[in-house]
Amino acid sequence: MKFIVARQMPVTTLPPDLEPTDAELDAIEAEMPVVLAEVELLDALIVLLRQPPTQIHSRRIRRAHRRVLAARRDAANKTCPVPPAVA
Repeated sequence: MKFIVARQMPVTTLPPDLEPTDAELDAIEAEMPVVLAEVELLDALIVLLRQPPTQIHSRRIRRAHRRVLAARRDAANKTCPVPPAVA
């Protein structure tokens, strides 16, 4: 078996620890509700590719779209806190 290897040095060197930092993990955790809501919306839209649309499908898509908007709103409100003097 022949191994294929690069003959040149890599352009950028990778750090020895490729694990995400705590800040990156916190950012992923904060975005997770938005990601899950978008996956649910995508699942609802994929169903329409296989079947003709019905009233139930349109309701499911509307609900999923509302969940995406609510998750985005909640994420935006968490990242931009309102000062206590304004609230």
